[in-house]
Amino acid sequence: MALTYDVRLYSIEVRKDRPKPYRLRWLVGERKHSKSYTLKVQAEGRRSELMSAVRRGDQFDEETGLPVSELRAKQGSITWYEHSRAYVDRKWALAPAKSRKNYADALATITPALVKSKVGMPDTALMRRALYGWAYNRNRWNEPPPDDVARALAWISKHSMPVSALEDPATVRLALDALSVRLDGKEAAPRTAKRKRACLSDVLGLAVEEQYFTMPVNPITAVKWTAPKSVEAVDPESVANPRQVRALLAGVRDQGPRGRHLEAFFACLYYAAMRPAEAAGLLVSQCHLPETGWGMLTLRQGVVRAGRSWTNDGTAHETRHLKARAKKDSRPVPIPPHFVRLLRQHIATHGAAPDGRLFRTNRDGLLQETGYGEVWAKARKDVLSEAETASLLARRPYDLRHAGVSFWLSSGVDAMECARRAGHSIAVLHKVYAKVLDQTREHANSRIDAALREWNESE
Repeated sequence: MALTYDVRLYSIEVRKDRPKPYRLRWLVGERKHSKSYTLKVQAEGRRSELMSAVRRGDQFDEETGLPVSELRAKQGSITWYEHSRAYVDRKWALAPAKSRKNYADALATITPALVKSKVGMPDTALMRRALYGWAYNRNRWNEPPPDDVARALAWISKHSMPVSALEDPATVRLALDALSVRLDGKEAAPRTAKRKRACLSDVLGLAVEEQYFTMPVNPITAVKWTAPKSVEAVDPESVANPRQVRALLAGVRDQGPRGRHLEAFFACLYYAAMRPAEAAGLLVSQCHLPETGWGMLTLRQGVVRAGRSWTNDGTAHETRHLKARAKKDSRPVPIPPHFVRLLRQHIATHGAAPDGRLFRTNRDGLLQETGYGEVWAKARKDVLSEAETASLLARRPYDLRHAGVSFWLSSGVDAMECARRAGHSIAVLHKVYAKVLDQTREHANSRIDAALREWNESE
């Protein structure tokens, strides 16, 4: 904040062709400022306020053009709770339903830590329900909350710190400490803590933009915070080989009509390295399935379950464009002949939902993670040994995607092409599949050694 006593006020300018014809202009240091009003008396009143500040000897902020006394009052009057709700309001319209849910989760964790006093604070479970389910859910702002929720929200509104208090690193640390633990007091999962910190940083960034701090710097940058250690790389122990995948798919198929319908769904995760949300939203129109040779899946969207409270239309699922892609972008993925045949057989046997989806429930609804998760768990139990069942091997359906990408890499497919097919950046590919890449390097080194020996022996 650059402060100065060098302030010059000009006469009110009249511009008759404007909706607000009365413009007040003033100069603070070298910066010009202006404000237009509908009525002359409004412009005169504002000019009088600024002149009074000059006569009192107030310094002015060059960037905003405001007297320091007025700026301090503005900064101190907005609470963290008010500002965080304004953040949600601003983000809501363009945010995916899952992101809305994540904002609410993060802010419901942080806000109880940013209070002036905890005397009389509602219990943790009630406060969590009030903040997560009501305060930070824009869809429910026009609904009357239950009495206990209303009382909890009234308490947090009254006791919330001014957002300007977060310019103090010690206050920011209160928020960081809160997002580092779960409700039961145990350490939060690394990915969860990082996601919530990113939300905190974004909310503070908006506070900087709104000029609630004395310095135009995000205060979170002044706090040294070490994120919990996370394991992002795929564990080779979880990666099934092609023989094991075939056996697991057979285990799915053997579970009757439900299993036969889901066999091709799980095959999508492996042979096309699709995310479950992408497979759940796969349409017949996206499938090029020739009678012979390789086919092509042109992926365009995914179906994500967020919950009815968070979507625009009140349905539990939301169809979104591909992850980390523009809205109309697509991702073509070549698929091998035997998988082409499996999809052709699936369509011939099961048809498609009215909207063209290949995979659906008995009533043409969207696949539920709990439903296909049960089928996968039974296939593992039926097919794998007791030791393998207890291990990480293909424990989750998502592990099929990891297995598919790992197989591509170990087969010698260029890493850039693997990343493109999987919908990764090359940086993410190297991070997530670091251990698999290490194994492929060892294989490559062995081949180079063998070639060198062959040449050396021929001399």
